[in-house]
Amino acid sequence: MLQRYSFLAWHWPCKSCMNRIFQLFLLSAVHMPVVAQSSVWTMERCVGYAVEHGIDLRRQRVETEQSHYDVRMARLELLPTIAAETTGQYSWGRNIDPETNTYNTITTFNNYYNVGAVLNLFDGGQAIKALRRARLARAQAETTLQKLADDKAINVMARFVEAVYSRCCVALTSRKLADSQALLAKTRRLFELGEKSRPDVVQMESHVADDDYQLLHQQNVARQALLALKAEMNYPTADSLCLDTTVATALSSASLSSTIAGAERLYSSFESLSPAVRAAQLSVEQSRYDWLICRAQQLPLLKVGAGLSTNYYRNLSQESGSANPFGRQFHNNLGEYVYLSLSIPIFAPGRWRSARRAKTDWMKARLNLVEVQRQLHDDIAKAVMDRDGYCREMRQMERKVVADSLAHYLCCRKYEEGMLSTFDLHTAAQTLQESRIRLLQMQLMLVLKQKLVNYYQGEPLWTSK
Repeated sequence: MLQRYSFLAWHWPCKSCMNRIFQLFLLSAVHMPVVAQSSVWTMERCVGYAVEHGIDLRRQRVETEQSHYDVRMARLELLPTIAAETTGQYSWGRNIDPETNTYNTITTFNNYYNVGAVLNLFDGGQAIKALRRARLARAQAETTLQKLADDKAINVMARFVEAVYSRCCVALTSRKLADSQALLAKTRRLFELGEKSRPDVVQMESHVADDDYQLLHQQNVARQALLALKAEMNYPTADSLCLDTTVATALSSASLSSTIAGAERLYSSFESLSPAVRAAQLSVEQSRYDWLICRAQQLPLLKVGAGLSTNYYRNLSQESGSANPFGRQFHNNLGEYVYLSLSIPIFAPGRWRSARRAKTDWMKARLNLVEVQRQLHDDIAKAVMDRDGYCREMRQMERKVVADSLAHYLCCRKYEEGMLSTFDLHTAAQTLQESRIRLLQMQLMLVLKQKLVNYYQGEPLWTSK
């Protein structure tokens, strides 16, 4: 009894030491081969790989390149349109002789050439508005690419945390199985000495079998979590992926005790940086220009044109050589022209409907912007709340793990002395195992929420190479 109280007096001052030992266990007990540092995949490395190789991001990069091309084409729309045309025509039967302007029955060949340019003098500002809209579309494509990259980073971080959590659970379950096997061997020895009964041995064998099953189950869960991470990263399924499990203890005590700005301050500072809000704002501007372009289509269109034209004519019914040569006719028939065209839409219900639809889309885009801003505010508030909550829960769970470790140790001593049943010992072991797993979960979730809060404070989720 004196030894027990001596242990209690020594144990409680060393609570921080036991917490440090438990953290070191998480780093060393995960069963993996010894690999070079370069082959270990950290959270940042996984995020960078996913951003570079993600299918949706690669698709958006193609869209971004197309938006740059669209801007160049919109600039060219401001220049005159130049076209060249040639026509060849055979005529036979009754027709009009272009030389005498009389009907006859002959076979002729006509060859027309035309080169002209057309410039819109007034189109209601459609070309200018189209150029501005193309620039907005380019900016939105770039912003959407950034938004997809941030969303991909958050998803990969969540999958990474799940994979590391499952891997560490395998280590914890393996440790519990080893403890149960050692206790089973001791129980068998005590049974041989007559201090334990046969039911105690059978009960311990049942506990070992249950721990063995739990280990197998956790290994399957870990493999599924790793597969989900590979799928999110677009990483080859057959290739190995060795994860860095030190993320469970990555946060220092200084970072845990640091004060976080309130959700309102974070929102006011991050709103201008948010890709989602920026994309929604650009969508509103694009919808407005779509409406302005549709309105401009209802205005008159004034354009000027100029060009050169010539032709070649030959009467195939006459003897060869009677017609003027091609070069002479081409030069003699060469003419220039200039024209001015004014088109006024008087009754165009299709254009009216398009303008009304464009205005409706503009109003919907503005409502979508309000929704995105509200969603961002809620996400920031939830991230800060979760971060603070997990921080408090983790500290409380650390104390619970220390208490459960002490309780389990005392139960083992009482079991060896025959003062505790096998069932009570198993209950204490399960309580300690659940506390360790919940502490691990709190640590990893705190890492994830801290990353989100840092992101809302302006820190990028990933850095490009």
